[in-house]
Amino acid sequence: MPPLEQKVSASILKQHAQLSDEVRAHNLAYYQEDAPIISDAEYDVLFKRLVALEDQYPALKTKESPTMKVGAAPLGGFAKVAHRVPMLSLANAFTDDEVIDFFDRVRRFLGVNQEVEVAIVAEPKIDGLSASLRYENGRFVQGATRGDGLEGEDITRNLETLKDIPKSIRGAPAILEVRGEVYMARSDFISLNKKQTAIDGKIFANPRNAAAGSLRQLDPEITASRPLRFFAYSWGEIGASVSDTHWGFLKQLQSWKFTVNPLARRCVTAQEALDFYHDIQQQRADLPYDIDGVVYKVDRLDWQARLGFVSRAPRWALAHKFPAEQAETILEKIAIQVGRTGALTPVAYLAPVSVGGVMVSRATLHNEDEIERKDVREGDRVIIQRAGDVIPQVVSVLLKKRPRNSQPFVFPDHCPICGSLAVREEGEVVRRCTGGLICPAQAVERLKHFVSRAGFDIEGLGEKSIQAFFEDGTLKSPVDLFTLEERDAHSLTPLRTREGWGGLSARKLFAAIDARRTISLERFLYALGIRQIGQATAKLLAKHYRSLSALMAAIEAAEDPESDAYRELTAIDQIGPLVAIDLLAFFAEPHNRKVLSGLKKHIKVEDFIARMITGSLIADKTVVFTGTLSLMTRDEAKARAETLGAKVAGSVSKKTDYVVVGADAGSKAKKAAELGVKILTEQEWVDLTK
Repeated sequence: MPPLEQKVSASILKQHAQLSDEVRAHNLAYYQEDAPIISDAEYDVLFKRLVALEDQYPALKTKESPTMKVGAAPLGGFAKVAHRVPMLSLANAFTDDEVIDFFDRVRRFLGVNQEVEVAIVAEPKIDGLSASLRYENGRFVQGATRGDGLEGEDITRNLETLKDIPKSIRGAPAILEVRGEVYMARSDFISLNKKQTAIDGKIFANPRNAAAGSLRQLDPEITASRPLRFFAYSWGEIGASVSDTHWGFLKQLQSWKFTVNPLARRCVTAQEALDFYHDIQQQRADLPYDIDGVVYKVDRLDWQARLGFVSRAPRWALAHKFPAEQAETILEKIAIQVGRTGALTPVAYLAPVSVGGVMVSRATLHNEDEIERKDVREGDRVIIQRAGDVIPQVVSVLLKKRPRNSQPFVFPDHCPICGSLAVREEGEVVRRCTGGLICPAQAVERLKHFVSRAGFDIEGLGEKSIQAFFEDGTLKSPVDLFTLEERDAHSLTPLRTREGWGGLSARKLFAAIDARRTISLERFLYALGIRQIGQATAKLLAKHYRSLSALMAAIEAAEDPESDAYRELTAIDQIGPLVAIDLLAFFAEPHNRKVLSGLKKHIKVEDFIARMITGSLIADKTVVFTGTLSLMTRDEAKARAETLGAKVAGSVSKKTDYVVVGADAGSKAKKAAELGVKILTEQEWVDLTK
């Protein structure tokens, strides 16, 4: 057994998987549906627990983890826009000490001491919907939502209705992408809900949801009727530099007639930044719009470029969130949900209560240990907390108000859906249904994942349709999707005759399925629903193996943990033995092999096409760093390599192209010499990547 597996127990691995699944579900509810299931508090608490677990066990932090991602895939109904520069999220801080740590991390990465001034720009964090505005030769030509950070929705016509957005600007570079936040003032939000009530329309929970719902209207006239505003705060693609600092760029935005938050301040010390945060916190209730914290950004743009990005967020920015808000309510019911991997997750259904202006009616209780630790019972009066402005948690039970007939909640030992035994092995956190493929909940969730936006992205096949098709036997396996039209033609109850369907909608669905008979390798791998193999990890595997046949051949050879194929698989940066366990297990399962065989008859999986950076001499090369680097930090070297299209590995093999050696290089340099791998000094590496 590889040493890494021995350090991370099965219980920790399962705990991580459950937390990851919860965070992903809440991301979809918040970013894609504009209808969070729970409040900011619980989301931030869940997310922080996941980050803490990955900090304790670094092997869990793969590119697939929700901690490395942002947002959710764009909705249907709008054309999709690929962001030329990703629209990432921000790392969060909740305490002053975490902000001080951020300043220290920036200094360590840049290699500058305390005597060097590291100025930052502090701005109130607007609680709205992120948007990107593209200008070409000074004219506004396209607007998009953030989406999943890589691809958003084309909402150009809707954004054109906002008075805060200039339709043309003078003196701008040929290409200019301005980014900011669309929001709704509190007074406008109250007025809108009054109008909605009068016409029996949708009532929005808070200004953020109202802004998001208004901006995502297919009819731009509806958007135009809503009082939306825009604060500009950053940029994406830009044809030429307009400033050396972020502060200077904000001033330039103002000269182009964009609205920039007037409360933004340039701070030169961590203490000055914290003073600004606490000052804004005191003003929060009196501001005309909702904010949920303060954003800090390193001011010097050359330093921003050096700091670069991690998968989910820039290293040069941080969101300092405001403390939690609390409210009291009644926990009416504890329900058990069954996920795609069989995990039984308890959900608290609450008497709706407003927490910081958001109506909360549900909260995830994580697992049975959480219920037992807090002694949460149905009928209890509980304190609900929101941290920031995305999700709630049950903080505590008011024991003095507990009903006299209260009974402890008994966590089920059988699946509430299929009745199969639900097992929690000794030391594990999650209880799982053992029904596997016979469990309808798991099967349905897997089908939903297969057709999801990041998977096969089949328009017109929503959750309700999949549930109905599964229950009537129309869909039992992903293969059934691609034989649906043929089977429907011979059915006694064709789709067009069913409730909610017609000839046109049926034809559209069949056309949407046909349009997805060719799919990229990375999307296909994601759609299979393999545990720990999400979008980022699927892309890593696709990039490394290039084709499905090569991947499957490698997986088959890697079943032997002593094989070169296994060592190659686990050497892929951020893959490792833990991900390999689930990958190998999936392809070893006979039913999964049968599904793959069936799919191959109906679809074409395209080989991976690398997006190599023009002019990069290291694009698609595998690089290993070893020893102490002096010209740049290890993090900076790795980030630079990945930016130029290289694959950074953690160990040396025959397929390694370069090993970059610093001072006191050890076994990796020795192995590189033995294998004949090209060894570069740090200076040679810098020269190669200029």
